Amino acid sequence: MLEDGLSIGQLAAAVGVHLETVRYYERIGLMAPPARSAGGHRVYDRTALERLGFIRRARALGFSLADTRALLSFNDVEVGCCADVQRLANAHLAALDSKIADLVALRDTLAAGLSHCDGNTDASCAMLDSLRVAPSSDKGIG
Repeated sequence: MLEDGLSIGQLAAAVGVHLETVRYYERIGLMAPPARSAGGHRVYDRTALERLGFIRRARALGFSLADTRALLSFNDVEVGCCADVQRLANAHLAALDSKIADLVALRDTLAAGLSHCDGNTDASCAMLDSLRVAPSSDKGIG
């Protein structure tokens, strides 16, 4: 399959992304423009396959496009600096830990609201009551 190269659809399928994602990565410079067949179709080689796989895995780990670009640059140089990669990954890990803490706090707030809900069938609902905001605290609304 790779002897003659891959079409954009084959490349996308091999890595598990949509072909529009490949085109987008080319437009923003994460992927190099591919060679073209005599008929003008994109033809991708093993390097493109490996690079797209790298991008997909970085994005799956939650790295931003800017961080993914930085990781690619570290990967592209022959003498990369692991300390730079570690710094970037540690910053990403800290951001993830912060998001997790925020999500846990949200979960706890929601669970507390639900604990007051008895699931009755009348018009009152403690959960809805907890979502209502008093008019005096509607800063900037109106």
